[in-house]
Amino acid sequence: MKQTMWKKTAISSLALLMLAGGATSAFADGGKGKGHGGDRNDDKGRHEDKDDKYDKDDKHKVTWQFQDEDDLKWAMEYIMRLASKGVFTGYEDGTFKPNQKINRIETLTAAVRLMGLRSQAESADKMKTDLQFNDGDKIAKKYPWAVGYVAVALENDLFSETESEVKPEANATRLWSTILLVKALKLEDEAKALNNTKLDFKDAKEIPAGSVGYVALALKKGIITGYNDKNGKTFRPNQPVTRAELAALLDRTDTEMPNHDAQAITGKLKAAPADGKLTVVKGDNTEVSLALDSNVFIFREDKKSPVSSLRAGDEVLVRTYLNRIVFIEVTKSAPVSTAFSENGIINTLTFNNQAKLTTVSLITRYENSQAVVTTFSIDPSVVITGDSSQLKVGQYVQVKGDNGTVKSIEVK
Repeated sequence: MKQTMWKKTAISSLALLMLAGGATSAFADGGKGKGHGGDRNDDKGRHEDKDDKYDKDDKHKVTWQFQDEDDLKWAMEYIMRLASKGVFTGYEDGTFKPNQKINRIETLTAAVRLMGLRSQAESADKMKTDLQFNDGDKIAKKYPWAVGYVAVALENDLFSETESEVKPEANATRLWSTILLVKALKLEDEAKALNNTKLDFKDAKEIPAGSVGYVALALKKGIITGYNDKNGKTFRPNQPVTRAELAALLDRTDTEMPNHDAQAITGKLKAAPADGKLTVVKGDNTEVSLALDSNVFIFREDKKSPVSSLRAGDEVLVRTYLNRIVFIEVTKSAPVSTAFSENGIINTLTFNNQAKLTTVSLITRYENSQAVVTTFSIDPSVVITGDSSQLKVGQYVQVKGDNGTVKSIEVK
C-alpha cells in the first residue's frame, strides 16, 4: 500500500455558520444522516451556476438560502462540522447551495483538504504548477485557485493513470466521488482486492468491473449506501451528487482518516458553560471537559441557539475537532425548575372530608390598595413547621414547593 505523510491543516478564522429562519435539526435519532446523506434522490431546487466561485479562504458567512429547509435537515450536522474544519465551506455570496449539483473541481478540492493537504495545495510552489492535463490551461485561467489542488491530487494518486483531463465542470457522480474518496483514504489495494465482489444492486452492471471493489469497500466502511427502491435496491452510479450529499460522504470518510481526532460524546451537561469550557457526564459517570470553539454551532429545540441556552442536565450530542467542541445538539432538555418560595398572610384554607388541607391562598402583596391573592395546592405529605395550631386565616407564613404545589409551610 502506498505511503504518504499525512498533515493536519491549521484552521484559520472558522466560517461562522448562520441559519436563516429557524431551520431544524434532524439528528436526535442518530441515524437519519447515515441512512440518507449521500443517497438522496432529490432533484427539486437544484440548479447549476457555472459562475459561482468556490470559497477557498473560509472568510464568508454561510447564510443558508434554500427553498425547502425541512428536506435538508439531515445534512446540517455534516456541513457544520466540515465548515468548522475548513474542508467544505460556502460561496462568496454567502450561500451554501446544498441542493446544487457539485462539480469535479469542488469535490477534488474538498477531498484534498480532508486529507490534511490544504496548506501544501495552496503553497506558492504548487500554485505555479504547469498542469499536464489536456485541460490544464483552462484550469489555470478559469480556476487559478485550484491549480495547486489538482497538482497535489495528482501526486497523491487521486487520478487514474488513464485520465488525460480534469473535467472541472463535469458533475461529480456517485461512482466517481466514491472512487475519489477511497483513494483519498489510500485504500486502493484493499479496494482492488474486492473487485470480484458481487454487489447486491439491481443496477450493478452499470458499475465498471474495475470499480466494483471501490464501491464494495465504500459500502463496507459506511461511506456510502444504496437506495431502497420499489423494485429493489439500486446504487445509481451515474447520478450527480449535490453539495449536501457530498458533505455526508466527506464527513463519513473523515472518520476513516489516519489520526482522526474528532470525537462524538453523549451525556448530560454537568453545569452551564463557564470560562469557555463545557463538562459532559457520560453514561458511565466519567466526565469530559473540553473548550468550546469560538464558532461552536448549537441546535436546541429545532433551531440554532446561543451558548447561553445550555443548562445543567441537558442531554447532548457533542462533536469535537482538535479537542475543541464545534457542534452540540441538545437531544433532551433538562427539566425546567419551577420551584417557588412565597411569603404572605393566609387568606383562605380549604380542607377535604378527611380534614386534610388541600389548598391555601395567600395575600402576598398589595397593589393600588388591592390585595394580590395567590392560591396553591397542598401536597398530601406537606411538612408544617412552627406552631401548627396557628395555621389559620390572618397568620403570616412562608410556603415552598414546585409546580404550583406546596411541599412545606413554615408558620412565622
